[in-house]
Amino acid sequence: MAGAVEIPAAVEAIKFIAITPKIAFSLFGIGLVGGVLSGFMGSGGAFIMTPAMMSLGIPGIMAVAANITHKFGKAIMGSKKHSEFGNVDMRMGLVMFLALFAGVEVAVSANRGVLAKMGESGSNLYISIMFVIILTWVTIFMTRDILRQRKTASGAGGQAALTLAEKIQKLNLPPMINFKVAGVRTSLWLALLVGFATGFLAGTIGVGGFVGVPAMIYLLGIPTYVAAGTELFLAIFSGAQGAFLYSLHGLVDLRIALLLYVGSLIGVNLGAIGTRVVRGAQIRMVMVSIIALVALSRLAMVPVYLADMGKMTMSAGTYDTVNLLSSVFLYGSGVVGVAVIFYWMFLAYRRAGQAARNEVHSGQQVSG
Repeated sequence: MAGAVEIPAAVEAIKFIAITPKIAFSLFGIGLVGGVLSGFMGSGGAFIMTPAMMSLGIPGIMAVAANITHKFGKAIMGSKKHSEFGNVDMRMGLVMFLALFAGVEVAVSANRGVLAKMGESGSNLYISIMFVIILTWVTIFMTRDILRQRKTASGAGGQAALTLAEKIQKLNLPPMINFKVAGVRTSLWLALLVGFATGFLAGTIGVGGFVGVPAMIYLLGIPTYVAAGTELFLAIFSGAQGAFLYSLHGLVDLRIALLLYVGSLIGVNLGAIGTRVVRGAQIRMVMVSIIALVALSRLAMVPVYLADMGKMTMSAGTYDTVNLLSSVFLYGSGVVGVAVIFYWMFLAYRRAGQAARNEVHSGQQVSG
């Protein structure tokens, strides 16, 4: 029929997963954890959700589609919350808009091409390798920066060297744009590059914020909390476009997306509150730790997918052990990360409460 969308046989072969009570609860939990991390670190926190869904047996490309679809609604709520705190630079988001769309378009086309040529296992392998490459790079980059900042703060590094963001800003590559909320002046081309990379990663693995947020922080010099809020604003557009493109090819399971959304809607508000009471350095420490563990979980699954494709042999015992190891890295990183965030929030509020009580006590002594 003219104008009809042709669905490749590889896509038609993918079966929708049966949503049992256990699976439904697991998806809600995945959404909750991803939501807390997203609200705390920008929508980049949702990078844990695609691997978690894949560990439940959901095909990788459907996990990506569900993740990017649920982001649309979650990002609206999350960016609204961050906007109330003054954390969203809408001008920067609008500047990145077209590059973001181009990145998502390229990524969705590539994902569908891999699925059509290599099947479900090949698609899972491609998505996992992308996770390993990008997450490893982000981990190394962020770790080096954290260590450099600690060395500078301790005075061991002598005179503080210029940060990468400061060096790039000195290049003065026109046209230069001032972003008032972020408090930076940067090149249009650099902002567009960050937007394209964010969109490409969002379309490829379901989330681009774990690259978008660090890029805004380290390349553009934006404060951590503004980067988190602005990336959530961008995720509204990447989520809407990704959901549309994947749904055209029958790859969006709305049941999965809705369960993720319900859980993440609760978590994202809790995480956004945490950005007001937890220091930016602590946010980066949590982020880099979780990213490293998720990278290990995806790396462990590479031989499993190669075995599924018949490219290597693996005993049943080894196969199960590797799957278990991957799940331990994956779920352990999410649970521990969220627990640490809540613990820091508790300590911050307790200190604030104690300070308020001390102030009242001091006022009473003065009046007495």
